[in-house]
Amino acid sequence: MSQTLQLKFAERLSILNDRGRGVLVRMYNVKKTCSDPKAKLPYLTEKSMESAVKCITRKFPTIDIRSNSSHLSNIQKEKSEILKNLTNFYHSFVDVMEFRENVNELLTSMDNYQMYLDINVNYDLTKGYLDLIVTYTSLFLLVSRIDDRKVLLGMYNCAYEMSNGSSDSSFPKLAQMLLDYDHPLKKLTEEFTPHWKLIADALLSLQALFPRRNLKAEEWRSAHLLSVISVPVTMLNPAISDTMQCEYLSLEVMERWIIIGFLLCHNSLNLDPACLRLWKDAMQCSLCIELFRDEVLFHHKLAEELFSSMKGYNKRITDTKECKEEASSKSGSIHREKRIFLRSTVKELSTILAEEPGLLGPKVLFVFMALSFSRDEISWLVRHAENITKTKTPEDYVDSNIAELLFVMEELRALLRKFKKVIQRYFVSYLAHFDAVVLNETIQNLCVCPEEESVIMSSFVNSLTSLNIKQVDNEEAFNFQGLRLDWFRLQAYTSIAKTPLVLRENLKLASLMNTIVFHTKMLDNLHGLLEETSDLTPFCFYPRLFEKMFSQSSEDPTQLQYLIAFPMVCSHFSSCIHDMCPEEYPVLQKRSIGLCNNFLDEITKHASICMIELCYEQRNLSEKLLPKYTAQTISKAVNKKRKKPVSKKAEPSREKPGTESQRKDRLIDTNMDKHHLTLTEYCMTINHVRELIVFDHIILPNEYLTSQLEVRLTRAIMRLTGYNQATQEISKPSEVLSGVKAFIGFIHSISHYVNIDVARICKDVLLQQSQAVDANGEITLTTAYTNWYLESLLRQTSTGIIIHSPAVRAFVSMPVENMLVFNAEEYSDVSEMQALAELIGPYGMKHLSEHLMWHITSQVSELRKLVVENMDILAQVKSNLQKPDFMTQLAKRLTSADNVLKRMTIIGVILNFRSMAQEALRDVLLGHIPFLMGSIQILSDIISPATDTKDMLAIYELMSAAGASCLVDPALVIALSNQKNEISPEEDYRLTNLLMVYIAVSLPSLASDPMSLYNQEHQGHRNNIHCAAKAINEIAAALYTIHKKDIQIHLKQFLAFASMSLLQIGQETDKLLVKNRESIYLILHMLIEESPFLEMDMLEPSFPYVLLRNAFREVYRPLMMTTG
Repeated sequence: MSQTLQLKFAERLSILNDRGRGVLVRMYNVKKTCSDPKAKLPYLTEKSMESAVKCITRKFPTIDIRSNSSHLSNIQKEKSEILKNLTNFYHSFVDVMEFRENVNELLTSMDNYQMYLDINVNYDLTKGYLDLIVTYTSLFLLVSRIDDRKVLLGMYNCAYEMSNGSSDSSFPKLAQMLLDYDHPLKKLTEEFTPHWKLIADALLSLQALFPRRNLKAEEWRSAHLLSVISVPVTMLNPAISDTMQCEYLSLEVMERWIIIGFLLCHNSLNLDPACLRLWKDAMQCSLCIELFRDEVLFHHKLAEELFSSMKGYNKRITDTKECKEEASSKSGSIHREKRIFLRSTVKELSTILAEEPGLLGPKVLFVFMALSFSRDEISWLVRHAENITKTKTPEDYVDSNIAELLFVMEELRALLRKFKKVIQRYFVSYLAHFDAVVLNETIQNLCVCPEEESVIMSSFVNSLTSLNIKQVDNEEAFNFQGLRLDWFRLQAYTSIAKTPLVLRENLKLASLMNTIVFHTKMLDNLHGLLEETSDLTPFCFYPRLFEKMFSQSSEDPTQLQYLIAFPMVCSHFSSCIHDMCPEEYPVLQKRSIGLCNNFLDEITKHASICMIELCYEQRNLSEKLLPKYTAQTISKAVNKKRKKPVSKKAEPSREKPGTESQRKDRLIDTNMDKHHLTLTEYCMTINHVRELIVFDHIILPNEYLTSQLEVRLTRAIMRLTGYNQATQEISKPSEVLSGVKAFIGFIHSISHYVNIDVARICKDVLLQQSQAVDANGEITLTTAYTNWYLESLLRQTSTGIIIHSPAVRAFVSMPVENMLVFNAEEYSDVSEMQALAELIGPYGMKHLSEHLMWHITSQVSELRKLVVENMDILAQVKSNLQKPDFMTQLAKRLTSADNVLKRMTIIGVILNFRSMAQEALRDVLLGHIPFLMGSIQILSDIISPATDTKDMLAIYELMSAAGASCLVDPALVIALSNQKNEISPEEDYRLTNLLMVYIAVSLPSLASDPMSLYNQEHQGHRNNIHCAAKAINEIAAALYTIHKKDIQIHLKQFLAFASMSLLQIGQETDKLLVKNRESIYLILHMLIEESPFLEMDMLEPSFPYVLLRNAFREVYRPLMMTTG
């Protein structure tokens, strides 16, 4: 035995299989790099290298660099770069050559020792052997598909020879290998001729297993395959088999073994009917088999080409054509039925095991069988859907329910990981108290058992006997790799000729040890078994098809709850990375994360769209409760009480709120029912996993939904306004607020469906609406309403169409003939302004104020220009206050007096609107934060005349942000102080004084304006001149605060000039010029009422109060006569 162990069959098979996979990955990477125009090496495509490439292709492998120096001159120039970039490619081919030598040596040794291979007896040995043959064949078939292989090796060798003076030592053998394998299958069949018997024997061991595994869905169904509850009495019995590991062996793998294996030893097909029958069964399963990843082998075509080149194989050609026809006509429907069966059966299995996880111990074999069968069917579908395009039955290669099968597979995987301890506890007891005992008895009953074999098997018993439950409870790590490798070695030794202990004569020992190997994997290699049976990495190499399948499943309402399976599958893709090819890691990582992102984006996009649709449904229900819709109901009730006849032209009756809940037939679905059902399905799929790990990236599905919902909710809230910048149409703030509340109310209810931070979403969305633009750069409620109030409402106040009404604390539209005007009071009354404040909040109000201040500063700038134009006259007026007649004459010489008053009126209108907005904000905040507002409002008490201007403005700014009233408007002070003045502060102060004089002496001109008539109902003037009072107070307070002057003294001076100017109206003889004299007198009263710095007794010395009293009586006379 010692001599045989030195050959290390087990170790070499293990190492070479892993090495073969690594070399396959490298060759695959080389092929993809050379076939991708974006990744292709420039030396293969550059025009300057064209002659060199042609020369190498033509002369390969004997390329004389001296005689072909003219063609290879560009290689000489760039030889260092070529060596640097082609080294990996070259050494990849060297690895292929070394792998070939090692495999041939091992296969020859196994033949020499007359190895016995049987998948049912020495499973690991047979599987390793067949895997190695298929890997070896796949490798050379893949190499032959690299079109630029000769150019890559030839160019590297030329550059190497130019740099070192001689060619690379490996190049001759490597070049010869490429030439030999130009027709790979023909060369491989010649190469494997000495190994025909061993290959055929190994494949024939599948003749019972393959047909048993390759059954149709009807046969599965009749046998109650994978059913735990079909025979309730045996539910707790362990699922066992004489060939445990064969039960979950991939059918796809066996198919590849049989097809490729018998192509290599094709003579067996003519000599042994059993071989032919097995081969034909495998050939009828598929139209193509996997070569490696997305590289496939059309085996029928390949077999026909091979047999056509040989004599005596006409029957095999006929067999091949028959198999192809059979596969074309039946395989699609067979596999479709299998997928249908597996969807229901695996789902049942998953449900039962989730309810009773204790069954995972005895029935864990069923789980791995279910995973393996499902993986095989999915792999078959992926391969054929991508590569079989011309078919009479395309529906066989499309499965819109694939999401459900993927989902139940992920459910089973999750159950195994979740209840790993349950499985470990079961199998620790099973191994220690049953397997160890039976193994010991079996060893004792062996007829022949040499000492070395006895020592190894005794160590098996000792290892198993030492197991106990405490190891599981203490979370000790199990490691049975040594035991499994020893059994692998023992299989190799006992399967050769002339060995004392012959394994095929001790089938009970072989079956028992294979079972023990499976049981040990339940303790230390559960992850490896999951990867072996349920690895779905083929999807990584069919990204377009993967996305297409996702799209098809998304269109099927029954599959929505399973869509999370697609991003979950992306977490499998990291297992296809091999250590021998680290350069493909970033490529596959980017692809996997990109696919996962795309799937989650699509799922959460549709979920958020559904949520927004439900928000609109809730808003429609909420809209029925708006006060404006109660008028008709009230009117009907009043008319019914008064017994008035119903008008024939009455408006059609509206559906009353609540009628939507009355159902005559529960089978009738409303839009809301459908949306709720769809949303429930989407939320189930999003909630299924808290996080996904894809290539060490932690991905949170809930965060995708959060970001999608934020974007769509923001846009939906904006759409509620119906804002049209071209026509200046917009919804009333109160209606928008009602809709927003309905939206937010429903969004809060979503937390019952899906685990997301709803409060954060609502805060973020509503906070964005208080900014000028949202996170996506789109306009918000703040911007829309700011633009509308400035462009539509305030702009029309200067035309007399809209007036500010202190009586109703709103702007009011005045009736105009032949002109359709919106009702300004419906947008500016107290409730609407409070709704606006609720919608856009303090930040939005600040944004609105900044735009209002910009308009005010532009008007002030124009006023300054008018003062400069009339500076000399104004200076004389200021110095002649005690000469009324002379002052009146000077005032008449002033130009643009009407312009001054018009601009002050505009400023007053803006400031009145801002005052209304500030009051609304204060009322709203008093409702939300009453205690904090109380603290803010008393801040004004700490301000005294000695307070520094900066400190005072800072306090006022805080108060203003909360809507509290201030003696001086901080926003106006800041806006005016930021104006660019090229004059000195003293000159600016002089201009300010002259501006106040200009305004005062211009007031009498208003008496002749018919629009200056005082409106008793609205307590204001038709031309809004009453707003000038607020403008004068606010502008004076702001300007004199900037200059750090006493506001009260300067306002008293203004009163003196204004009084003197208005008193001169009484001396005017032209009645047209004094038509509205009493209405203008009231401005002085308004000025004092508006000002925190003036009191009524300050007016008495310059303007008798009796005139104000008479003015009030005069303007209210028409109203008194009407009421009298």
